[in-house]
Amino acid sequence: MSIPESHHPARWWRVLPDGRIECDLCPRFCRLHEGQRGLCFVRKNEGGRMVLTTYGRSSGFCVDPIEKKPLNHFYPGSSVFSFGTAGCNLACKFCQNWDISKSRETDTLMDRAAPDEIAEAAERSDCKSVAFTYNDPVIFAEYAMDVADACHARGLKTVAVTAGYITEEPRREFFARMDAVNVDLKAFSDDFYVELTGAHLQPVLDTLIYLKRETDVWFEITTLLIPGRNDSDAELAAMSRWIMHELGPDVPLHFSAFHPDWKMRDVPPASTLTHARDIALQAGLHYVYTGNVHDTTGGTTFCPGCHEALIVRDWYRIDDYKLTPDGHCPHCGGAIAGRFGAFSHPFGNRRIPVAMHREDRP
Repeated sequence: MSIPESHHPARWWRVLPDGRIECDLCPRFCRLHEGQRGLCFVRKNEGGRMVLTTYGRSSGFCVDPIEKKPLNHFYPGSSVFSFGTAGCNLACKFCQNWDISKSRETDTLMDRAAPDEIAEAAERSDCKSVAFTYNDPVIFAEYAMDVADACHARGLKTVAVTAGYITEEPRREFFARMDAVNVDLKAFSDDFYVELTGAHLQPVLDTLIYLKRETDVWFEITTLLIPGRNDSDAELAAMSRWIMHELGPDVPLHFSAFHPDWKMRDVPPASTLTHARDIALQAGLHYVYTGNVHDTTGGTTFCPGCHEALIVRDWYRIDDYKLTPDGHCPHCGGAIAGRFGAFSHPFGNRRIPVAMHREDRP
């Protein structure tokens, strides 16, 4: 039995002259008649107003390593209290979390928790931060923002894992409550976005530029490489040059391995991660990683000054850590971009499920 849907008042919408309401949260601008839902499925016209049907409802809670988000420069080795809801405002044919993001809610939202309960559970679990992940937190922004406020009241950090598909006003309010973000840059081609995600590239680039120029939020970028679709040398070089020019050399870039899923099961797994990493490094980026694979070199943080290996990783596991507590290289004294603190031992490659108020509990 699933958790009943909520009727929480949503924000960022307006009434149209024809009586429909328009959702202004993301660049889709869904226009809804009474009873209709947006493409994300979780925002609904109910009685002539927008409601968020997943407020307080979750597909599950879990304690993860922060490296799984992936964030390699945000308190490495720490644990993060992670949760998501259901639905998504993109329609990626290659979705790796399709069972959650494509869900129509009824069979996945089996747990619930109020914002204060989540912050308390994270603190009790000795987590450094809370992550809004598994599906895109943009579509449950009101819930995520309330949880973030509860977390900050307890001294916890907040993390958003998002595709960055959001409009200007909610973008300001949402990211004002985040301490770290991983933005999923699907490709560097609008044709790719239109054909394979049902969205557009420019709003995502706008989000990245906003994070860099208008906030002090720590952010990293992930690109899932799909063979033959977004991994050409020309596209990877263009993307790397854009990041270098618009965001600077210190924004970490993760190239993640594709595995066949959802509506693209006939596409072979990625085999170009190391080559992509080389292209980005040649463009001048300081921190380029490979993900979803065992690749010690591609997972290691190197000092851009003296090239010493400072944080040695294998997938999500940290095997060696040499950074000073304030994030400097002990060999040359160079500063490493990111957010760091005293390091004792890593959380490790663990996943610890946490039950809050599950409907299937006795």
